[in-house]
Amino acid sequence: MSDHVKILAIETSCDETAAAVVVDGRKVLSNVISSQIDLHTLYGGVVPEIASRKHIEKIVPVIQQALDDAGMKLSDMDAIAVTSGPGLVGALLVGVSYAKALSYASSIPLVGVHHIKGHIAANYIEAPELEPPFMCLVVSGGHTHLVNVNDYNSFEILGLTRDDAAGEAFDKVARAIGLGYPGGPKIDKVSREGNPEAVSFPRAKVDEGRYDFSFSGLKSAVLNHLNSCSMKGEEIVQADIAASFQAAVIDVLVRNSMDAVDRFGAKKFAIAGGVASNSHLREAMESECKKRGIDFYHPSPILCTDNAAMIGCAGYYAFMAGERAPLDLNAVADLPLSDPSI
Repeated sequence: MSDHVKILAIETSCDETAAAVVVDGRKVLSNVISSQIDLHTLYGGVVPEIASRKHIEKIVPVIQQALDDAGMKLSDMDAIAVTSGPGLVGALLVGVSYAKALSYASSIPLVGVHHIKGHIAANYIEAPELEPPFMCLVVSGGHTHLVNVNDYNSFEILGLTRDDAAGEAFDKVARAIGLGYPGGPKIDKVSREGNPEAVSFPRAKVDEGRYDFSFSGLKSAVLNHLNSCSMKGEEIVQADIAASFQAAVIDVLVRNSMDAVDRFGAKKFAIAGGVASNSHLREAMESECKKRGIDFYHPSPILCTDNAAMIGCAGYYAFMAGERAPLDLNAVADLPLSDPSI
């Protein structure tokens, strides 16, 4: 092994086929993402079977492009890191199966990476000064987790969603008000033209989980409001509903996060995941962190969405800690963050 540890990373947990070459955990030599958004937009959301088939088509050229962009060969790699969960099981299986085949054929060690750990690690790539411990809010289409990052490979879940993830709620509400898929970026954009106080939507608080989240009631409240307007013949102002809904989501995310920051005395706070690219959420979190005099971190939008660079970063720290995945590594759709095997 050379002085520098080179990781080939593969990510296929949902609808992006991605591969990257990452050196020493933080230097990204290539980051290739083949998105399926246009394909799934036709159906108003991700269709798992279609996603899996498209991964099969794209995984070989995407990995080859990642190696070519980095100016390297597979034999130059010290390890292969792959997302093994959570996610869509068919999609995950494409990446895991191909990573295992590469590992077996090349005798290069394999590392399984938890998708949420990857999102958290995205913050390391652009913030070389960031080191654990810190607190991180992971918000995406499938996950809403508030996590204490105690060390590079040690995580403590403080809160998580009891029902819909924040990103899932964005997609469902966007569809309901006629914005289409993907909902997050579209609601973020149209909300700038709306009044966030136009409609008073509920901010859920989970009694038995101080830092847990719930967004299904909010989603239902939006649908009920739309039905009520329709029945009464009242005008539906798309921008106002989008802004009011978004404000309710962000209020809850900020409230729970800052409650935990205050209670645990966190000195650093980060956000990650697809919804972390929401401009209103970034502004609100940055403002609250500034009030408390703590450092705030967030990845660039390209590193908020599913990508392989973040998997390479997380995989590097797992690899350096001695973690190796066996060739019977399986894809697990609901893999918990606390799973000691990942």
